[in-house]
Amino acid sequence: MSDAYLQRARHIVTEDAFARLLGVKLLHLAENEVKVELPYREDLGQTRVHGGAISALVDIAATACFWAHPALNDKSRGATVGFTVNFLSLAVATDLTAVAAVRRRGGTLCTGDVSIRTPDGNEVATAIVTYKLNP
Repeated sequence: MSDAYLQRARHIVTEDAFARLLGVKLLHLAENEVKVELPYREDLGQTRVHGGAISALVDIAATACFWAHPALNDKSRGATVGFTVNFLSLAVATDLTAVAAVRRRGGTLCTGDVSIRTPDGNEVATAIVTYKLNP
């Protein structure tokens, strides 16, 4: 991955202290899309993954996705404006995968979609994320 913008997006998942604390792993990264994994640990929720951990996974995946764009540089700044998560089913003692994709890039606001799934493909949550990004 020689593109600097992809390196910045990669950093959000692999080097950010909170993402590392959660144990998030990068599985796929391309312009405007990312796939990350949250390996299950009991401290993320006994017998089920806590909604807060799932929400954090949404935010990490979406943030990396929004930063995966060549118009951004080291002077760019961004922050999550808000997101809506719909929990569809329990994630019972399982790893989770988040797939995030940009839906639209505006002047400074971006929107994206995130799907959270178990290894067998069961969708446990879906989210719409709004992010402010000053290129």
